[in-house]
Amino acid sequence: MTTIPKAMGVVPVEAFKTASGLEVLQRMLAGELPAPPITAVLPFTLSEAEAGRVVFEGEPTAELLNPMGAVHGGFAMTLLDSAMTCAVISVLGAGEGCTTIETKVNFVRALMPSTGPVRAEARLIHGGARVATAEGRVLDTAGRIYAHGTSTCLRFPL
Repeated sequence: MTTIPKAMGVVPVEAFKTASGLEVLQRMLAGELPAPPITAVLPFTLSEAEAGRVVFEGEPTAELLNPMGAVHGGFAMTLLDSAMTCAVISVLGAGEGCTTIETKVNFVRALMPSTGPVRAEARLIHGGARVATAEGRVLDTAGRIYAHGTSTCLRFPL
């Protein structure tokens, strides 16, 4: 993992009211704002953020296995949803928020604890005034794809 958050919690809404989405994400990377609590439950974290592009890094572990012995697809889906939504957040202005209204994920191959570290790379496709879309991929360190998807987010004033 690239970053180690100093704290875990919900980012105060005031941060989003007074700074752009990208500034908020960069402050999270710097440890000035908390990492979201879900990163205490699922092993992934924000590792890169620029306008229209975000990367999360994670590691599929044995604790995430489904009854068939593969990492549950919810791990990859949550990793992608987080990255794709943050790609949208990265283009929000101060005083704006967003929420996912639809996510579509295709699983290409099974994640296993032996897969090792993975990255969810997400890019903004369209940053409309009310609806924004992003796409993302989960890749291992060799660049093999495990899942890909798209997400639609609703933008709204805070």
